[in-house]
Parts: sequence; structure tokens; C-alpha cells
Amino acid sequence: MSLLWLILVILLVLALIGALPVWPYSARWGYGPLGTIIAILVILLLLRLLGVV
Repeated sequence: MSLLWLILVILLVLALIGALPVWPYSARWGYGPLGTIIAILVILLLLRLLGVV
């Protein structure tokens, strides 16, 4: 696994944690940000499995 891939995974995990609507100011956001990050993760996983990335 390359260093770039590891950095990307760490950044996406941090973004996932940051997108959770658990803080009062983000409670009205719903799960929109989290859904977007999960979609990015799924696309990256598919690209990795297909050998594109």
C-alpha cells in the first residue's frame, strides 16, 4: 500500500468522524455530509478493486 493511499484513507476517516451530526450546530444538517463521504469511500474502494487507483 502506497503512502498516498494511506494518507487518503486517514483523511477520509477523519472527514467521516467530522461529518457525524453529533454537535448541536450540525444537528440540522442531517446525514447529508456523511452520505457524501460514504459515497466517496465506495467509489475509491471500487476503483481500488478494479485496479484503476
